[in-house]
Amino acid sequence: MQSILIQQRQAQQAEGTPSAAIRIDRLDRVIGLLVDHAREIADALSDDFGHRSIQGSLVTDVAASIEPLKHAKNHVRRWMRRERRAVTPAALALLGARAWVDYQPKGVVGVIAPWNFPFNLTFSPLAGILAAGNRAMIKPSEFTPRSSALMQTMIAKAFDPAELAVVTGDQSIGETFAALPFDHLLFTGATSVAKHVMRAAAENLVPVTLELGGKSPAIVGPDADLDRVAERLLFGKTLNAGQICVAPDYALVPHDKVDAFASALAQRFTLMYPTLRGNGDYTSIVNERNLDRLQGYLADAREKGATVRSLDASVDIVEDRKLPLHLVIDPTDDMRVMREEIFGPILPIVPYRRLDDAIAYVNARPRPLALYCFGDDRAMQERLLADIVAGGVTINDTVMHLTMDNLPFGGVGPSGMGAYHGFDGFRTFSHARSVYRQAWFDVGKLLRPPYGRGIDAVLKTKIRR
Repeated sequence: MQSILIQQRQAQQAEGTPSAAIRIDRLDRVIGLLVDHAREIADALSDDFGHRSIQGSLVTDVAASIEPLKHAKNHVRRWMRRERRAVTPAALALLGARAWVDYQPKGVVGVIAPWNFPFNLTFSPLAGILAAGNRAMIKPSEFTPRSSALMQTMIAKAFDPAELAVVTGDQSIGETFAALPFDHLLFTGATSVAKHVMRAAAENLVPVTLELGGKSPAIVGPDADLDRVAERLLFGKTLNAGQICVAPDYALVPHDKVDAFASALAQRFTLMYPTLRGNGDYTSIVNERNLDRLQGYLADAREKGATVRSLDASVDIVEDRKLPLHLVIDPTDDMRVMREEIFGPILPIVPYRRLDDAIAYVNARPRPLALYCFGDDRAMQERLLADIVAGGVTINDTVMHLTMDNLPFGGVGPSGMGAYHGFDGFRTFSHARSVYRQAWFDVGKLLRPPYGRGIDAVLKTKIRR
């Protein structure tokens, strides 16, 4: 790993700031890999998960990776342009002074990707990394070995290791990778692991972007159409069987509509997945460890008095580790399902009486990666936007803010640090270098000793209200 990093850094220094044509070529090669290996990617993911929807993988890990790469390709020339800034005081501009920002490549970026969307959460950030003119080293998850091996093979076909390289291995390899002296490090994964990654990066003062998770709430307003809410909330909650960082983690529902909302969810779930047995659209839990964790949440909730309802009444679990969506109605704060990120097909439903109560409930907990608001009352929408701090928001749907190329994606506090996507990703992986060119008139002479009446006149204009 150290050898690859040295190769990439030397190649970066030898090349200097790459042209737009070089950046577009790299983006094109990545797009080509995804297009050419689309079905292999879907098959590898299904093998790693035990079963994963082929169409779902083609949507989330292939098509949704290609779009940000194409967006970067189409806009990189504009993003690279020198950004003019106003000179202050303005009179200096009349004397010929100029100020601007150049966006320089940082150098070598490390990418630590998770298991839930191995390709998307590698290739999507590569859009900003490559558009910014960087090189990259990638460490995919050991929990999806076939996908990691395929990714390594794919990238080796189209890139020299001095441009882009994949390093595979277990947790110890990941720990060593996180400690390398990159020019920037992107980590996507659990908050608990992020603390170790950030601590390792700090040893070399490596700047980090952390894309984490947390408990993202869905607030159902009093005026919301429950059938519509159920349909759209289920998309975010059953996508990848809920194994997604921006999945709605729990729903806050008016106390007098909890039963109706649960019924609407059950009806919609049956329409989406008439049966789980043999259903190619429903994804498995990635491994036994995570399945045991989820079943432990359900057992704990039952023991502590919650109503737990499976939305496929015929089974609790079917072949290939498929776990039906379970509702946990009226949970309490001491339940594990309310204290830990769920990352699976379990939806706690928390009743509230006033909107103030719902807001206070969310704000009493760590800031979430996503906030979902359902209802057409604009005043309610604006109230939630004003009073709750969250990484991103989708109103009257789930997940969709994540798909917007022109919106930054990132968390806040325990749910993340920094953001990428589109121009925001380009800026994250660039160094915004400030440049000032002095005027033809020697303005600095007024600030240099020996001091006299000139500096007194300058200070008189500056030190005042």
